[in-house]
Amino acid sequence: MARGAPSPADLQVVRELAARGLVVTASQLESWRRAGLLSRHQRRGLGRGRGSVVDVVDPVVVESAAVLARHLRQGRDRRLAVLEWFAEAGVAVQPGEVQVPEPPLAAVREAVVWVLRGTMSHRLLEVARGAAGAGEEAADALYEVAGRLLAARPYRGAANPALVRSALEADEDVPDGPDFKGVVHLVAAIGLGSQEVGADALAEAFAAYGWFGLTAEDWAQMLGAVERGESPPVDWGLLQQHADLLVPVQRASDEQLLRARTVLGGLRMFYGLYAMHALFMPDTPALAALRARIDEWGMFPVLDHVISLSPSPRHFAQGLATCLEPLFDGLYETLMEQLTAEPALFQIPGDESGAAGFMETWTRVLREQTTRARERVDASCEGP
Repeated sequence: MARGAPSPADLQVVRELAARGLVVTASQLESWRRAGLLSRHQRRGLGRGRGSVVDVVDPVVVESAAVLARHLRQGRDRRLAVLEWFAEAGVAVQPGEVQVPEPPLAAVREAVVWVLRGTMSHRLLEVARGAAGAGEEAADALYEVAGRLLAARPYRGAANPALVRSALEADEDVPDGPDFKGVVHLVAAIGLGSQEVGADALAEAFAAYGWFGLTAEDWAQMLGAVERGESPPVDWGLLQQHADLLVPVQRASDEQLLRARTVLGGLRMFYGLYAMHALFMPDTPALAALRARIDEWGMFPVLDHVISLSPSPRHFAQGLATCLEPLFDGLYETLMEQLTAEPALFQIPGDESGAAGFMETWTRVLREQTTRARERVDASCEGP
């Protein structure tokens, strides 16, 4: 075989992928190997001076090349394809389907860090760190820059699904979700220190996230007690520590990355079930129990901030990094225990048709609500 010519094993991979409608060249396979994304074929030695041969092409090589071919396209950064690959490898397959192999986890870690460096959160963290100990003018500049960044990409969280459902049933306006303007104070606290920001401003920032279901008044009362020395001091260094998602990702083991993917996928399912309550999903005892557990933890606003039901690779990377935090792992375990205790999520009491009856009921209610909405619109258009 001439130097540089495609190997018979690579040509076989190219042919197998072509049979699936995936166009890949031998040079692409070699490029992916050089990037550390595709393993080399296992070769068997033929004896001294006789070289080596590939007896059988490893199916893992074929499937890895296939997933790269699906997610890579000209001009696209490979790191985004790696994240999609990692997400796909974590999805359970149906009987008879081929499980997508895991990508190299070092490449996954690199891709997550790359995404995080470009996020708004990281930019705000860098602004905060740049203002640390730099004086009053730097503090004013921090507020100005952080406020401008947040205003450029305004974000409002989702209203609680139970409130949305009640409003729709009563023909009332749907409530707004929380906005995050107050987060600028949290950025300032990271850079300037909590004492420079004050309890009231920090309370506004924490309440914007909806942590643990506490209101701004709740936070102001607790933080004010700390400020006055009436409560034990708070280690504000933890705020700076947890604000930086890069370090935990860089230090995470392969097992921790895999676990974070499991937690993220599970919490996405639980968040979706909670959110669908707003869209008149039938409220079975098992679904109500899951929502109650999330409410006990006060975590719906936090999940709403972290979870995307249809995540882009960038959203997936940010969610993965967040789910390295033990708090989310603990919530996932709690919800899995609840699901085990009451697994009949889609069983309406008294309806023996199970999931089919559940979907039939949901479809009927949605149809009725749509009809009501149209009638209200028609009535408003007709006027008095």
